[in-house]
Parts: sequence; structure tokens; C-alpha cells
Amino acid sequence: MSRNNNDKIKIIPLGGLNEIGKNMTLIEYKDEIIVIDAGLCFPEDELLGIDIVIPDITYLEKNIDKVKGIFITHGHEDHIGAMPYILKKINVPVYGSALSMELVKVKLKEHRITKAKLNTVGSRDQIKLKHMSVEFIRVNHSIPDAYSIAVHTNQGVIYHTGDFKIDLTPIDGEMMDIHRICQISDEEGILLMMADSTNADKPGSTMSEKSVGAGLDDLFKKAQNSRIIVATFASNIHRLQQIADAAKQYGRKVAVSGRSMVNILGVAKDLGYLTTDEHIIDLNDIHKYKDEELVIITTGSQGEPMSALARMANSEHKKVEIKKGDLVIISAHPIPGNEKTVSKIINFLLEKGAEVVSSDIADIHVSGHARQDELKLMQAFAKPKFFLPVHGEYKMLKRHAELAKSVGTNPDNIFIISNGDILEVDRRSARKAGRVASGRILIDGLGVGDVGNIVLRDRKHLSEDGLMTIVVTLSKEDGRILAGPDIISRGFVYVRESEGLMDGAKAIINNVFEQCESKNIKEWAYIKNTIKEELKDYLYIKTKRNPMILPILMEV
Repeated sequence: MSRNNNDKIKIIPLGGLNEIGKNMTLIEYKDEIIVIDAGLCFPEDELLGIDIVIPDITYLEKNIDKVKGIFITHGHEDHIGAMPYILKKINVPVYGSALSMELVKVKLKEHRITKAKLNTVGSRDQIKLKHMSVEFIRVNHSIPDAYSIAVHTNQGVIYHTGDFKIDLTPIDGEMMDIHRICQISDEEGILLMMADSTNADKPGSTMSEKSVGAGLDDLFKKAQNSRIIVATFASNIHRLQQIADAAKQYGRKVAVSGRSMVNILGVAKDLGYLTTDEHIIDLNDIHKYKDEELVIITTGSQGEPMSALARMANSEHKKVEIKKGDLVIISAHPIPGNEKTVSKIINFLLEKGAEVVSSDIADIHVSGHARQDELKLMQAFAKPKFFLPVHGEYKMLKRHAELAKSVGTNPDNIFIISNGDILEVDRRSARKAGRVASGRILIDGLGVGDVGNIVLRDRKHLSEDGLMTIVVTLSKEDGRILAGPDIISRGFVYVRESEGLMDGAKAIINNVFEQCESKNIKEWAYIKNTIKEELKDYLYIKTKRNPMILPILMEV
């Protein structure tokens, strides 16, 4: 064991472990901290009304003097989505590829953040700090310009794969820099590897993105007289390129629907990641073309309620109405948990007479994440001493740990940890060494972290049992009831059909006032609380439900 604890490298994940999304990992060495990624995740069903969830960065705020920068692996929401919220609290330099930085810029512009220090890097570029040197190494993923990150220290190299797959025929011709990974492993030795676990439970290898092109070509060929609508992830620029290429081949114009799709398309074209010639048209002009001359690319492949595809399916889209004969291609797999919403959208589309083709039926989607064979290859390239599976639910992390063991990694050197855990590493040893504050910050509209458990409990209460409001007008002079009690019910019972229940409730309220008057009690807080307690018992006996009770007292 190293005598000086300061010589140990601390690995601290603040998000991305035992969950999908919200990726953020800290590497702390001596008096420097670097942050890898700053992502968001979307809320589960029980988080009523919450828009997004981001990591808790209390530890970074407390150690702001040590933080040297945020290093972005790629431009997906689960890796950059929290940037505006985090940069408002800690304005540190940000490093990433040209595409990642442009996508971050779009996000910051929406939040009116103008003073961010954004730095563009290329493959094999190194950012040299006092005790660490951070190197970007090209990998393949479902978005161009994706990098893994090697952190060079005098203890050894900490290697974070980022999201990756091994694609030997990438659309842009930019292959993963396997040579550099092997070179670092051979020359310096990789002390610890953190690797993407998303597909750790799936055997074999992930298909090349090129295979999607053949599937699309086949569908375009068959859809001779139909309008084609393709839903996919806005960030999958290679997929957009293949759709645009297929459209051009079959003499179709391409229109784009969905704000994120328009934004990303604009960025990708400006940076030269997407070549579309003149066959891209404005969505407002689609009426000028016949069905067989059109392809519409849209957001909404995950069934998101407000997405362009959902609005089309629900006849709420201003420009596109689904009609009989349309071919709708959903070029994405549902993310776990989204299956129901996707199925619902498909049903609506079918009811409108559209033909729907999803990835279950045709080869029109491939994952951007490595499967088991590629994960084993990565272990062979990197040959890490210690291994930490990241980016996935517990079952994925566990399976990835088993894979590492199967290719010869010492089981004592494999660690499965949780968000907030500290893994201390030096060239001789690794161990769990305590915890830091971690958790989730809930974003509702413009509010950051102002929705806590109590608010969520109230929302749940309202959604399940409804609300009963009691309005009573009192005399300012003597406290007599001048008007009311009036009862308003929302989501509890229909007042007109529940006159007996309402009369009973009014009798209880009047009784409370009589008792308070006889005891000369005039404190409103006491009166309101007594009304709540008395009514609660009465309503539960009568209906077996507990609505939220809101007494309102007014003086005139």
C-alpha cells in the first residue's frame, strides 16, 4: 500500500451506475479533479411532472478550486444534457469534439449562458494539467466524433471507454483508434478501465451501421407510391445520412420535423458531418410534392408524448397528417421502459391506415453499444490491471464483470460500485474508500432542485385521490359565517351526483365552527386543521379515499 493517501487516484461516479443515463464520473488526483461527462436522464413514472433528472454536484461545488474541467465523450443527452445546469454553478472549461461542443452550445443558448469556456479537441489531443494529462481517443458510436478518454498519471493510466462499439465499416470511414489503445496498454499500462456495459448481456457483436442502409434501401424500393415517414434519434447523424442517401437514390425530397432534429441537422451540415445536396426541403413546402416524392424524417422514435411523431399520430401536427398508404419506419429500439408508449403510437398510426415497420420486422436499426464479443476484445486491447464496469443497470454491470473474469481479469481486481462510492487506486492496489454526496436533482420547468419528496408526495396524492376545496366567508367583526361552506371537488367526486356526501361534509364543517365559537377559538390555523382532520375521517368512511383537503377562510 502507498504510504501517502495523496498518491491515490480517486474514481467517483456521480451518475450512470445502476441506471441508464445521468452519466458523470470524477477522477481526483492530488489537488486536481476532472469531470467526465455531465448527462441527464428522463424521469420514471412516479416522478410526476418532473421534466429531467441530473446528478447532484454538491461534492464538486465544495471542491470547486480543484475542478480543472469537464471532458465530454460524445454529444448524447445522457452525457451532455446536464451541462447548462452544472455550468451555472461551476463555470469551468469544457473539452470535447467539434460536434459535441456545437451541441453543448445549442443547449447553453437555450439557457442564455454566454460565458462558457468551450474548447474543441481532436483525436489523440492531450490536455495537460499539473498531475494529469487527459487524452481523447476515437471510438465508434451512434453519433460521430465520439471519444474514449485516457487519463495519464504517474500511477498509471485510467481509461474510460465512453459509449462505444467496434464498427469495422463506419459510415464516415473513421474507425476506432484501436492502435492507440493497444499502444498505451503496452507502453504505459492501463491501471484501471471503466467500460460501457449497456449491451453486456447481449451475445455476439453489434452490427455495423452500414447494415441499416441495406434495410432502408429495401423498404424504399417497395414503397413506390407511398409517402415515407422515418422516426429515429436526432443525434444519429450517420442514420440521417443513410436516409438522405436512400431518398436521393429514389428521387425523393427530404423534409424534417421536430425541434431537436432541425437543430442537430443544422449543426451537422455546418460542420460537414452531413451531406444532403439540394434535396432537403422545408416542411412547409411538402404540399407541393406528390406522396411518392417525399420522405419526412421526424423525432419521436421513443413515443415521447410531445414529439413530432406523437403529434402526427394524434392528428395534432400542424403540417403533417397521417393518411392511408403512408409508410412509417421506426428506426430505433424502444429504450427499456418506453415499450408501452411506442406500442401506443404504433396502434394510433395503424388505425389511421399507415403501414408501420419497426426494428422487430426489418433490419432498420443497430445499437451504438458493444456486445459481449466486442467487450471481450476491449479487455484484450486494454489489458487493465483493475476493472470497473460503468454505464448500465446493476444486472448489466454484473454481467460485464463476469465477462472480464472470463477473459482472465483477476476477480479480486474487478469492482462493482454505486453512484457516490469512492474507488481509490494506485499502481499496487484498489479499494472502496467511503462515499460522497450523490443523488438526483429534479428539474421541473425552470426550477432546479425545488421539487422534493414532499412536493412529489402531494402530486401523487392529488393524482390518486383528488382535491376538495372548502371556501368559507367570515365576518371581520364577530367571526360569524356569512357565506358557505362552499365545496369544490376536483378529481374526487362529482358534486352534483354526491349531494348526500356534500351535505354531510357541510354539517361537519359547520359543527367545527360551532365548537370553536363555544370555546372562543379564533386561530385560523387551528380551525383549518380541525376541518381537515374531521373531514378526512368522514370522507374515508364514506368513500375509502383520502382526497387532499384545502380549507380557505376569507374575512369581509
